[in-house]
Amino acid sequence: MEPLINQIPIDRSSAQHKWVCCGSLCTLHSWIPILTWLPKYNFRWLQMDIIAGVTVGLTTVPQALAYAEVAGLPVQYGLYSAFMGGFIYCVLGTSKDVTLGPTAIMSLLCAFYVGGDPLYAVLLSFLGGLIQMSMALLRLGFLLDFISYPVIKGFTAAAAVTIGFGQIKNILGLKNIPHQFFLQLYYTFQRIPEARLGDVVLGVSCILLLIFLMWMKSTLPPLSEEHTTHVRVAHKIVWSAATVRNALVVVGATVMVFSLESSNRHYFTLTGKTSKGLPPFKPPAFSEITPNGTIVSFSDILLDLGAGLAIIPLMGLLESIAIAKAFGDQNNYRIDPNQELFAIGITNILGSFVSAYPVTGSFGRTAVNSQTGVCTPAGGVITGAIVLLSLAYLMPVFYYIPKASLAAVIICAVTPLVDYHQVIQLWRVRKPDLVPFMVTFLVSLWEIQYGIVGGILVSGAMLLYHEARPKIKVTDTDHGFLLMELDSGLSFPAAEHLNHVIYNYALQVSPPRSVVLNCQHVSRIDFTVVNELRNLLKQFRLQNVTLIFSGLKNCLLEVLNAADLPQLQHTDSVEAAVESLLGHTHND
Repeated sequence: MEPLINQIPIDRSSAQHKWVCCGSLCTLHSWIPILTWLPKYNFRWLQMDIIAGVTVGLTTVPQALAYAEVAGLPVQYGLYSAFMGGFIYCVLGTSKDVTLGPTAIMSLLCAFYVGGDPLYAVLLSFLGGLIQMSMALLRLGFLLDFISYPVIKGFTAAAAVTIGFGQIKNILGLKNIPHQFFLQLYYTFQRIPEARLGDVVLGVSCILLLIFLMWMKSTLPPLSEEHTTHVRVAHKIVWSAATVRNALVVVGATVMVFSLESSNRHYFTLTGKTSKGLPPFKPPAFSEITPNGTIVSFSDILLDLGAGLAIIPLMGLLESIAIAKAFGDQNNYRIDPNQELFAIGITNILGSFVSAYPVTGSFGRTAVNSQTGVCTPAGGVITGAIVLLSLAYLMPVFYYIPKASLAAVIICAVTPLVDYHQVIQLWRVRKPDLVPFMVTFLVSLWEIQYGIVGGILVSGAMLLYHEARPKIKVTDTDHGFLLMELDSGLSFPAAEHLNHVIYNYALQVSPPRSVVLNCQHVSRIDFTVVNELRNLLKQFRLQNVTLIFSGLKNCLLEVLNAADLPQLQHTDSVEAAVESLLGHTHND
């Protein structure tokens, strides 16, 4: 059988061959971005990447332990989730700054959907990664454009409030507090008299120390050439201490608690026993046997995860791409959103093989990475190595980490996410956008998994309302006819509204009036609108008045001509339409 398209032999010295080779190379570089920067890698970049990787690593370890607590999982799962992203993103990522790992918002969402079951969390990482990778391959990143900025900000603020207040119980040393926010609020205040003094003192002290270190870093003056070596060294020490403040606070609290526990003084609530060593590399389990011997099948797990299979991947993509774009703009480079989807998807898939729960880009650690001067994604490899070393050699030490210190780290990490300036800006710029913000915020406080869905529905309804009710400016002229101007496109939801306005102003008055419909801002039209215009033209003829279209674009004119509308009149400009109507009136 002959081939459908005969292969044309290519001269390897020809321009055609060079184009083919160039296209193949560009495609390879787009899917494996490390190939674009690795050939140019140098010793200076290596130095900066090592410094940034170590700094971020010292921030990652305590945060990962803390975020596992938010997710309702044993603390080692935070570290299991913190190293794979560095290695995968180094090869597949398009941002030099982004660091992938556990985050506060993803941990909170996991807590709602997996209910503290590690098997569910790991399987959710695998399935979420498959969905993210599929979206990348199908180029579906544009779906994230339907989540508006007010919805994102409302969800982020509510998540920060929920996470932050959820750690108050650890600051107070309370146990068995419900997870639902309003119940948590009630029972936390009700049981304040049961608070452990040691946990309260330690937790508040850690928060104050973290705030002080953050303040020191924010008030550090920039260095100049006039400063002496001693000033430069002091500046570097203060900046470094403030940057790795989470690690300093957790290590300091752990050392103090260990010394007290060694002398048999039990004043604090501890993290407790953790699994030792590195996680085994194995595929996630697709079924579970409960302690009473009941087998939970894969289909049952899918039903239990429910909307989490959509919310977790979408929020992971949204958070990471938003961070990548922000730092790309800040540092003057561009990212590829679909490649970012692919990198996050592969990270979550492979992460599930080392017992990781779903991860995404971390704003805080990405900011540290950028500020430390990272040059390439290779900094993530150093961060991943530090996490692996912690898993291999430090797990017995984690027993003595006080929960109050981890709670302090989380509270200080999520507090900046509650940005009241955004609410003020929304009020000043466009007040209706406060509606999806408040709906998302309030619903998320009730049930975090429904908040973003509610916000999307409200913002979608507002978008559809504006689509269905385009503004129509009506001007009464001195010559007895009306000038109507449309400010946007016409699609089927707006057809009835257009009909209603024209009828009310032109046909249901006595006497009926002719209309010039200015369409210079209209760029699209559909069959429903065309059918409505046909009926309008018929009613205008019956009442012996005229409807003239002005400023129609060629694409719209083609559609109207194809519909073969009877006695369709159109002009290039409003002035020409006015002249036509005046001439018609004089002739009459």
